[in-house]
Amino acid sequence: MTARRILFIVIDGLSDRPCPELGGRTPLEAAHHPVLNRLAAEGICGIMDTIAAGVRPGSDTAHLALLGYDPHTYYTGRGPLECAGSGIRMEPGMIGFRCNYATLSPAGLVTDRRAGRIADTKSLSRAVQEGVDLSGFGVEFVFRSGAGHRAALALKGEGLGHCVSSNDPKKDHAAPLAIVPVRDRVQDRKTAEVCNEFVRQSQRILVEHPVNRERLARGENPANIVLMRGAGEMGNFEPFSKKYGMEGSVIAAARLIAGIGSAVGLEEIPVDGITGSQESNLDGKIAAAVRELARKEFVLVNIKGADESGHDGLVAQKKAFIERADAALAPLTSLRDCLIVVCADHSTPCAIRDHSADPVPVLIHGDGVRVDDVTEFGERTCARGGLCRITGAGLLPIALDLVNRAHKYGA
Repeated sequence: MTARRILFIVIDGLSDRPCPELGGRTPLEAAHHPVLNRLAAEGICGIMDTIAAGVRPGSDTAHLALLGYDPHTYYTGRGPLECAGSGIRMEPGMIGFRCNYATLSPAGLVTDRRAGRIADTKSLSRAVQEGVDLSGFGVEFVFRSGAGHRAALALKGEGLGHCVSSNDPKKDHAAPLAIVPVRDRVQDRKTAEVCNEFVRQSQRILVEHPVNRERLARGENPANIVLMRGAGEMGNFEPFSKKYGMEGSVIAAARLIAGIGSAVGLEEIPVDGITGSQESNLDGKIAAAVRELARKEFVLVNIKGADESGHDGLVAQKKAFIERADAALAPLTSLRDCLIVVCADHSTPCAIRDHSADPVPVLIHGDGVRVDDVTEFGERTCARGGLCRITGAGLLPIALDLVNRAHKYGA
């Protein structure tokens, strides 16, 4: 038999380095994960450099590679993908930014880059959208709230470039920076001017907004400045359905991943209670994936919490989240007519609290795989598997071949 459908489970930041707290094991190796072990024992395993050996992947470039879109060709910056994930219709040539609401003190210093982790900024964004005027530059814009303190800004107009800096000082108690062109081109100079004017006008609106007046009255940090970074130009993405002849969906709490899916034509499937954090509704996410497989041939699911623990350096929390994620994957063991791929997009070692270039474990389970001798899903055990060491760009082609959708090269 040959499976007809593909389920990609990407456990964000899953893999790690040996941790002294765990007796030299990684959180994945130390965790109790019988479902992943069963899928590994019944499948074929390996390790994967998502971009290339020695290259630290971002979640954005990693997911592009996993979907078969070479980031060296398609990636100009994170901003356009965040915009797409925030529900902004991004057209080729539009310039996108990922943004944060932050707190600016009377002395002109950024004192909280997340504005007290403000939970709801929709009314603030609406006021900025209605009050800022960039028509003098011949530029239209869309400003949209994301989750919590996050937001996205898209610019549309003639003669705009994406090679500009950020105004984010990247640390608290520092002054916001002026946005400047990073290339000496007229289009980048124009974009820098537009961005500085957007920040100036939006700051005036935010300072006077009732939400921020109420926050100050309660002793909370106001969201009175927008920090912008990750500038990029939206490119032309060949639709996933055309590229592979398969209709697909994406299930992800992270707006970045949803934006990548949207950019390539995957349908975003909303799920109540998914947050991208430790308390995310994982059972709901997997149930939604199973439902989608009844009507779609490809489903991408991103599970985020392990990455959060890695960035915070919380070894025990990362191990516990892996165990919770494993339990949520139990319904996958009864799937039929489906190729299941499980991997990480990158390593996020607790010791360095950032992404690393360490290869990640990967397994493929389903009809047609050459089952190897690996019985435990881990960084070191998978390195002994039959897939050997592959790149992220090679994973989807392998899966497509297993579902008999690969094209012959040559006569």
